[in-house]
Order: sequence, then C-alpha cells, then structure tokens
Amino acid sequence: MFFLSLIEHTLRVPPHLLSLPLNKAIMGELEKLFLDKVIANLGLCISVYDIRSIDGGFIFPGDGASTYTVKFRLIMFRPFVGEIITAKLKESDTNGLRLTLGFFDDIYVPAHLMPNPSQSEPDPENKNQVRWMWEFQGEKYPIDGIDEIRFRVHNVNYPSIPIEQPKESRPFAPMVVTGSLDYDGLGPISWWV
Repeated sequence: MFFLSLIEHTLRVPPHLLSLPLNKAIMGELEKLFLDKVIANLGLCISVYDIRSIDGGFIFPGDGASTYTVKFRLIMFRPFVGEIITAKLKESDTNGLRLTLGFFDDIYVPAHLMPNPSQSEPDPENKNQVRWMWEFQGEKYPIDGIDEIRFRVHNVNYPSIPIEQPKESRPFAPMVVTGSLDYDGLGPISWWV
C-alpha cells in the first residue's frame, strides 16, 4: 500500500529561502511541490522521506534563484491489485459505493462488484442516498456507514485530465481505485465477526 519512490527533479529555490540551511529550504520546496499530489503510475505522495543528493546551485542570468538537481525519496500511497484494505463508507448510490481512507476518497465499488445477490434500497435515514443490502440465506445484511468495510483492490487507474467535464459528473480524480466486495470475508466487518 505504501512505497518509497526515488525521484530526480530540477528544483528552483527562490532567493528569500537562501538564508535557510540548504536541506531545509529544499525540503520545504519539495513538500510544496509534491505533498498530496498524484504522480501517474506512482500514486499519491504522502510525505518526502529523505533527500539523497543535491547537485548544482546554478544561478541563471536574470534570475535571483538558484537551481539544484535533487534526488529524493517520497512515501507514496499506491495499493496493488488484490490487496485487502479497510475503509469507511463515504456515500452510496444506485451505481455502488464510494469509500474513504481518511486521506484518500476516490475508492469506488461498482454495483457489479458488490456481493452477489445485492440490491439497493432507499435509505430511510438519508433521502438522497440508497443503502445496499446483501441477501444471504434469507436474511438481509446492510452496508451502511456504521462499520468499517473490507474491500479487495480490483483496479488502480490514472485517468487523463479531461478537456471538458459535464456539469453532472463527479469531480475529476487523478487516481481512482476500484474495489470489490464479492468475496468471502469482504464487506462490513460486523458481517464476519
């Protein structure tokens, strides 16, 4: 779920930061650039782990900033296909569920990857949402926001940025995790305890 990724980047350090120790100034600039950003095929940057090397310090003509080539490691959130993760329910609709880890909210469980047989019913507590029910041996088991939900990562996708986005569509997400609940032991934890 979490990986260290080695990155090399050419970084411009503004003149007002040159009074700070070099490592501290560069660390601050790296955090501004990468923290909470998704890098395609690497994942979501959680933290700058360390700085491996700093080369350069060139000042280009007409620019008061110095430019460095920095090698550093980032802690990245990138779940792998087949991984089992526990999350909380953020919202549900007739298309499926949206789950959250707290720091990452773009986890979707589509209707065809719900436990079989499942159906959506109007939520009596929230008129704008539905509640999914799994039927097993004549009993109905709800998927609601009370329990944590275990899901298996079905796919991790890095969609390209759309030129135009329809008004009715959900906001663009640079990394989307598709989950599955259609396996033993998956779903709300209370089902299996």
